[in-house]
Amino acid sequence: MPTERQRTQMRKRRRRQRRLVFLVLLPLLFLTFTAAGYGAFLYKKAESVFKDSYLDDGRHKSELRDAKVHPLKDNISILFIGVDESESRKKEFGDKTRSDALMLATLNIEDKSIELVSIPRDSYVYVPEVGYNTKINHAHAYGGPKATIETVEELFGLPVDYYVRMNFYAFMDVVDALGGIPFDVPYELVEKDSRDSHNAIHLKEGKQTLNGEEALALARTRKYDSDIERGERQQQLLTAVVKKAISVNSLTKYDEILDAVGANMRTNMTFGEMKALIEYGKSGSLKFETITLAGTDGKSNNGAYIYQLDETELEVTKSKLARHLGLEN
Repeated sequence: MPTERQRTQMRKRRRRQRRLVFLVLLPLLFLTFTAAGYGAFLYKKAESVFKDSYLDDGRHKSELRDAKVHPLKDNISILFIGVDESESRKKEFGDKTRSDALMLATLNIEDKSIELVSIPRDSYVYVPEVGYNTKINHAHAYGGPKATIETVEELFGLPVDYYVRMNFYAFMDVVDALGGIPFDVPYELVEKDSRDSHNAIHLKEGKQTLNGEEALALARTRKYDSDIERGERQQQLLTAVVKKAISVNSLTKYDEILDAVGANMRTNMTFGEMKALIEYGKSGSLKFETITLAGTDGKSNNGAYIYQLDETELEVTKSKLARHLGLEN
């Protein structure tokens, strides 16, 4: 079992990893919406790609809102849903996949700040879709993004205005769109690929260029080191993607990156609403804070592992997010 110090280090590393995810996206968004020349082409490309990614969730607005909001003039919230959706899992489970990662972001338009709370996948919460408590990652299997949104709204007592759902193919396809990433592999490894074919990926130790499948295998493997080292490895991989993405030689790859992201993303944000988010970056002083929900390990009535959220800390987080959205009253 990891010590308290190790758990603290792990939480800090996870926060850095989430910042790196935003660093991967921001250069792409700035280039797409603000650059001249080639950027003009990217703008039209982005408009087409993100329109194809749009999926109406059937809600005009959150039931916790009096009126519909817009990112250009209102404080908003966005739920990021990550799913591990390989072809083999699609065959086995169809659309009833569980979420692997959940993050709720609140954005304050006045001070251009973002609060990002990570919700542990095994958090034991009430799921309105089924009417009982279970792990929060089950909500997506029961009713997709809509059931997940309702569960998160129930948990925090706050509106979820938008959602962005992505699968791990996005990471893999971005790496391939960049022509691979240079990386110093720490050890020889044999892993399964994105189709869950065992022993399909074989990497030697040392410096090399990784393609998408290889980078994903290295990011996902749990067999060769600890969770702490796994977190460091993922951070290093994301850093490699960032460096490659913002290099001059990669400018002509952004249309392929857009294809990679768009093909693996579904959202209820329109292109205009998504474009409005660039205003946060233009301020030059974006404030960004991450929050991790505290809790303890436990077991459900049937003996399954669950993460029991600390109610006191949860109330503190709820109040903080409500203030950030201007909904404290």
